Amino acid sequence: MSDQLERFIFSHHDIRGQVVTLTGAYREVLENNQLPAPVALVLGEFLAAACLLSTTLKFEGLLSLQARGDGDVPLLLAECTHHSDLRGIAKLADGAQIEEGASLRQLVGKRAALAITVEPEQGERYQGIVPLEKDTLAECLEDYFTQSEQLATRFWIESSPDTVGGIMLQVLPGNNAASAAENEDAWETAQHLAETVTADELHSLPHEQLLTRLFHQLTPAALGTANIRFRCSCSRERSARALVAMGPEEVYQLLEEQGGEIIADCQFCNARYRFDGDDIESLFNAPPHTLH
Repeated sequence: MSDQLERFIFSHHDIRGQVVTLTGAYREVLENNQLPAPVALVLGEFLAAACLLSTTLKFEGLLSLQARGDGDVPLLLAECTHHSDLRGIAKLADGAQIEEGASLRQLVGKRAALAITVEPEQGERYQGIVPLEKDTLAECLEDYFTQSEQLATRFWIESSPDTVGGIMLQVLPGNNAASAAENEDAWETAQHLAETVTADELHSLPHEQLLTRLFHQLTPAALGTANIRFRCSCSRERSARALVAMGPEEVYQLLEEQGGEIIADCQFCNARYRFDGDDIESLFNAPPHTLH
């Protein structure tokens, strides 16, 4: 169950779902982000939600969930690939004063937006954005699906210092497994049952047992398990490509300003990539450049 996501469907109704539990991957993200407890808890919710969302899309690539605002935490970001590689980050404003028990909206500020971005390996990048107007991430995501996707979708997410767990339920279009009336009744029942879930159940129960306990009357059927892991997509090669994209004039100027060595730090995993004068010359295949 640890660092796993289970996909399921209700056998006789057009409703699907996912349940996720994160422990080791969650802790690895937090080890790379020294954060006040309220911010760490909210980042955990973003990590769980990114996992839940990534399984709903038919693509190979990356899904990112991001909140930006003008508050003490101007950025919260979680990313999950189709390989279930997960990473995340939270940024604190200078002089941030984080109150115990602060909600998502209190952390990111009143002028904030929630964005879901899909970057397929093949095809065009897509981004949906909605104002962040609710106190919890679950409520904000439900707003997103109501406004952007027109799919009835609900989330239940609970985080602790060590574990984060979540459930997502979503109506499938088509009304193929049952009549519209039967699906509507099942949807109302599923939501009511999911409302009874506790944080302890989300954090500690094996997924099969949790689904049976919550939804046995709707006959949940497992569709497959994904193993989640923390893995950063940074590399020396990607950092080098970013430098090349800046252009030689700007990079050589930066090299001089930084005393003959450019250091690229990854904010997700704290990896550090160093480029000296010889490295820069090889990137641009340029003649030697005298540093001062």
